[in-house]
Order: sequence, then structure tokens, then C-alpha cells
Amino acid sequence: MREIVLDTETTGFDAEGEDRIVEIGCVELWNHMPTGETYHVYINPERSMPEEAFGVHGIGPDLLEPPCQPEPGQIVLRDKPVFAKVGQSFVDFVGDAKMVIHNAAFDMKFLNAELKRMGLATLPMEQAVDTLAMARKKFPGARATLDALCSRFGIDNSNRTLHGALLDSEILAEVYLELIGGRQPDFALASSAGASGGAAQDDWRPTARPNPLSSRLTEDEKAAHAEFVDGMGEEALWTKLG
Repeated sequence: MREIVLDTETTGFDAEGEDRIVEIGCVELWNHMPTGETYHVYINPERSMPEEAFGVHGIGPDLLEPPCQPEPGQIVLRDKPVFAKVGQSFVDFVGDAKMVIHNAAFDMKFLNAELKRMGLATLPMEQAVDTLAMARKKFPGARATLDALCSRFGIDNSNRTLHGALLDSEILAEVYLELIGGRQPDFALASSAGASGGAAQDDWRPTARPNPLSSRLTEDEKAAHAEFVDGMGEEALWTKLG
């Protein structure tokens, strides 16, 4: 089963008005496992961005053309493609896969507004899986922001000092896997040969993660483990095998 974990960054909140998408980030999952395939693009919104948006979206002087300190009302990302140039490639990447989105109504509203401007078919809301709704149902009354869920599940989001669509998608992928029951929600990872997808799908394996995850063990935990192993004596496998 193919799923696309997706996030967008926008100039504001008015999808039907003057606000536009400025970034799309997607992470591909297959049978709930990351494949390493991603889709990421910055988009020229063809309008100015509010001054407070700089930095919030991780969009700074290095993404301006030419590189400079942005002035209020300046059009940013002017060297990036407009949505009309990337809309079809985005639709092709998503295909008919389920889209996993945090607060799906917001992102779907913007994506479909952009697709309508291109004259392309819109994406049905039924194709989206809303992790915000999932979190609120699973933990009623608790905060359900992406940061709050990272804290709940012990997911490292220390790199998330700025909002960025691809980074948020990678983090959301981990949150989503926890929401559906843990990192391996399906104990049997392969389907039978007669199931949809056939033998080719049975042989599928996830590719290597492009950026290895950093260790979550603290120095105290490492020391405690070493002390525990030392206490088992020289016959312990950990001692014999190094």
C-alpha cells in the first residue's frame, strides 16, 4: 500500500484569495515503511509575502533572487517555478495514493485551489488521511500539534527550529506510524502472492534512509548498559562477542 505524507507552506490562510503555496514536501511510504523517495519544491507565489512569514517557513535571504535581506512587500522566491510549472509533476507523484496530512482540510484547500487555477482535476478529500483528527480521537482533550505529538511519542524534532514542508513531512511520517500502532503496525509485512500487487510487491524492501537517524541513547543510558553487561561476567555473549 502506497501512502504519501505531505505538508505545504503558504503565504497566509486565504486559499481562494491572494494567498499561495510556497513550498510542498512529500515523503513516500510503502506498507507503512519509508522508501526514501521524496518530492520537494519551492514555489514562486507571484506575490509578496508578509514580513512575519520570513523565518517562520524557513525562507530567508538565501532563497531570494538575488540573495539579499527581504524588504516588506518584496516578492520572494522569484527564481523558483510558479505552481503551474510543477502542479502536474506533483499530481503525478501523488497518483492515487492516500495522502497523510496534519490538518488535511487546510492543505487540501490550498492544493485544490492551485489545481483549479491550472484547470486540473482536484484531489478528493477522501484521498486524505488527517493525522490531526486521528490524534484528537486517540487522545481527546490533549494538545494535538505536531510538536506536542513528537513529545508524546519521543520523536526527535530538535531540527525543527523553522517550519519547512519536507522536514515536517519526515517528522509527520514518524508521528503517523505511531498513531496507527507503532513503527511496525503490520506484523506480516508481505502480502500473499494472490493479493493485489502480486509477487513483485511481496519482494519489495525499503531502501536505505538517505540521512541516518542520530542515536537517542543518552550518555547515562550507555554507561548504565555497560555497567550491566560488566556485571554479567566474562561468559556473557556481549563480552565474548565484543
